[in-house]
Amino acid sequence: MKILKYLFLLSLLSLVALTVFVATQKGIFSVERSKVINSPRATVYNYVNDFRNYEDFESWSVEDPTMRMTFPNKTAGNGASFYWEGSDGKGNAITLKTKEGESIQQKMNFDGTAADINWTFKDTLAGKTKVTWKAKGTMSFLFKIYTALNGGSDNIIGTISEKSLANIDKNLDYETRTYAIKVNGVVKKIETPYIKQTFTSEILKVNKNARIVIPKLIEFSETNGLATNGKPFIIYHTYDTASGLAKISICLPINKEISTSAGSDITAGTLNGFEAVKTTLKGDYTHINEAIAKTTAFINNEKIVPDLSWSHLEILTISKLDTKSPSKLMTEIYFPTKPKVIPVAKVPVYQPQTETQTAKPATPAPAAPKTAEEEDSEF
Repeated sequence: MKILKYLFLLSLLSLVALTVFVATQKGIFSVERSKVINSPRATVYNYVNDFRNYEDFESWSVEDPTMRMTFPNKTAGNGASFYWEGSDGKGNAITLKTKEGESIQQKMNFDGTAADINWTFKDTLAGKTKVTWKAKGTMSFLFKIYTALNGGSDNIIGTISEKSLANIDKNLDYETRTYAIKVNGVVKKIETPYIKQTFTSEILKVNKNARIVIPKLIEFSETNGLATNGKPFIIYHTYDTASGLAKISICLPINKEISTSAGSDITAGTLNGFEAVKTTLKGDYTHINEAIAKTTAFINNEKIVPDLSWSHLEILTISKLDTKSPSKLMTEIYFPTKPKVIPVAKVPVYQPQTETQTAKPATPAPAAPKTAEEEDSEF
C-alpha cells in the first residue's frame, strides 16, 4: 500500500515538475520547410491562395474525418479567411497580404496558439516551383506540453508542414495535368444582352479579375431584379501578347436589354450574333495558350477568314466559382470569323408577255425589190 502511495506521489511530483518546466518556457517557435512542387508557379500560388483548397491539402484536415470548415464569401487574396473545428480543437486563419505569384502572409490561430505564416513561391528548372512555408508564433500552455512530450515544436509543426506540402504536390500534379482540348468547329452564337465591367488587364491576371468582378455582377443583377441567362463570359476586345495586356469586358448574360445610370462602373450591352470557331478546354486555365494555338491552327488549315475587329470570347462554363478542382474547370473559346460569301447563280427572270407579243403575227407584206445600190452594199 505504501508503495502505491509513493508511486502516486512520484507521479504527482513529476507532473508538477513538468508543469513548472513548461510554464517557465517562452513557448516561442519558428519552423520552416521547403519543397519543389511539380507545377508552374502561378498554378501553385493560386491553389495556396484560396482557403477553399486547404481541406484538400492541410494534413491536419486530411487526417481528421470530423473536421468541419466554414468559408465566408471571400476565400482568396487580401482579407480572405476561414474557420475550422475538429476533434483536436478549433481555429481560424486570415490572409493579411499577398504579392501576386510570389508570397502570401497569413495569421493563424489554433486554440490559443498564434502563428504568423509566410508562403514564398520561386521558379525552378523545368517549370517547377520551390515553395517555402515558414511559421513564427507562440504556443498555448497545452500545446507546449504536447510538443515537450513529442519531440519539440520543430518536429511536431514541421511534420505537419511537410505532409501538407507533399499533398499540394500530389493534388496539383493530377489536377493540372488532367486536361483535354477539343476544336469543335464553326458555330453560330445568338444575340445576347449582358451587364459588364470593361477595363485593361494583364493577360495573366484576367482569370483572377474575373473571380473578383463576377460576384459584383451577380449582386448587381439580384439587386435590380435581373434574371441571368447563362454563364459569365469574357470579351477580349484586344489581346496583345507582346505587352501582356488585354482590353476586356467581364460579362454576365441577362434575359433582357437594360440601361444603367450614368457614372456606374457596371454598364449594359448586347453581343450581336456572330459566327465563330469554337474550342472547348476542359481542365486548368493554364492550358489556355495551347487551346488558342490549336484554334489558330484550325482556322489556318481550313482557310477560314477571321474577323479581326476584336479578338475572341471565353465562356466560363465551369469556373472556380463552381468548383475548386482545376481538372473540372471548363472554358469555351470563340474566335469570330467572317461568314463565307456564297456566289449566287444567275436565274432566268420571268417576264410576262404583253398582249401584242401574244397576238398572232400579221402576214408580212412582200418585200420591195432591191435597187442595184442596195444590192452591192455590205450592210
